[in-house]
Amino acid sequence: MEEGKSTVRAVDRALDILLCFTMKADWAMTEIAEHVGLHKSTVHRMLATLEEKGFIERDRSTDRYFLGLKMWELSTNLSRTDDQGTIWLPEMERLRDRLGETVSIYVRDGSERIRMQAVQSNQPVRRVAPVGARLPLYAGASSKVLIAYSDPIVQESIFGDPAWLYSIDLDQYKQQLEEICLQGYATSFEEREPGVAALSAPIFNRQGKVSAALSVSGPASRLTIQTMSDFASVLMESAKRMGTMSI
Repeated sequence: MEEGKSTVRAVDRALDILLCFTMKADWAMTEIAEHVGLHKSTVHRMLATLEEKGFIERDRSTDRYFLGLKMWELSTNLSRTDDQGTIWLPEMERLRDRLGETVSIYVRDGSERIRMQAVQSNQPVRRVAPVGARLPLYAGASSKVLIAYSDPIVQESIFGDPAWLYSIDLDQYKQQLEEICLQGYATSFEEREPGVAALSAPIFNRQGKVSAALSVSGPASRLTIQTMSDFASVLMESAKRMGTMSI
């Protein structure tokens, strides 16, 4: 019986920690400990477990915690209409109707990116983008955006991950990331799939950090280099509007 009570108490404490994030987006460990009334060592252990499971993420440059992508995965089974993917959907549909190509939202999860929302092109030949798909970070316009606007510490952890493609010239790649930050968007032309091209722009949250990448993709025969250049300003305008809708 005592063991059962202990287990319930641990769950109760973990939920108290998660509920802190209903009040603001990021917390220091000492702030959480003070708010929930637990010893810092206890909070540290619980945060480590929650981080390992993907419910919490830690910004190692500031040592602050925020909600992890596992929360997004849980939210896909909710019937609520106010989740972030649903909030962004009308703007994504407007962008699809204006540009005529498939529109997707990607978020980073470790060394991968996840397609959290997508609106398919209405054209007969189109880029099909299944929601929930996990893709590598070493290729694709949205991958480059998610890396380019990340903190240097996060970038180095990505480059040092075993999943990273070591045949990539890091010096050239980092120079490309700098160019992406200057122009505000990234492009890819048959990098991950033959015959597919894409362009992507960052969506910033209210704290000014990249929260997702807005991407337009389609057949390379339609999304030429010139076409993507023409689409870039429209894409960045949509990404900026979506940033103001961030929850």
